[in-house]
Amino acid sequence: MTPETIVQLQLDAYNARDLQRFVACYSGQIQVFRPPAPEPVLVGKPAFADYYATQRFNRPGLHAQIVNRMVLGRRVIDHERISGVGDPPFEVAVVYEVADGLIETVWAFAAV
Repeated sequence: MTPETIVQLQLDAYNARDLQRFVACYSGQIQVFRPPAPEPVLVGKPAFADYYATQRFNRPGLHAQIVNRMVLGRRVIDHERISGVGDPPFEVAVVYEVADGLIETVWAFAAV
């Protein structure tokens, strides 16, 4: 499976709010960073799944739209527009790093 394929699968699961399918796209050692913070905000699949279950997938209007996507080797960079979390929608650049067919590291850069 290509990096772009697994990132698209997780996006489809995100928009369906299908936690099981979404989490299955990620490594057990997933790390999520929100620069400029140097430390990860989420580490490991249990913390990752809990966050999305309680902070995202419980929102009925949740939707991510891809504005632009680039693929560079095992990294996929998405410019996303997220709605259903707050008003108005917000934009974020997300870098997904894939290894062995799963997303292992995510960097989410919020628009400033």
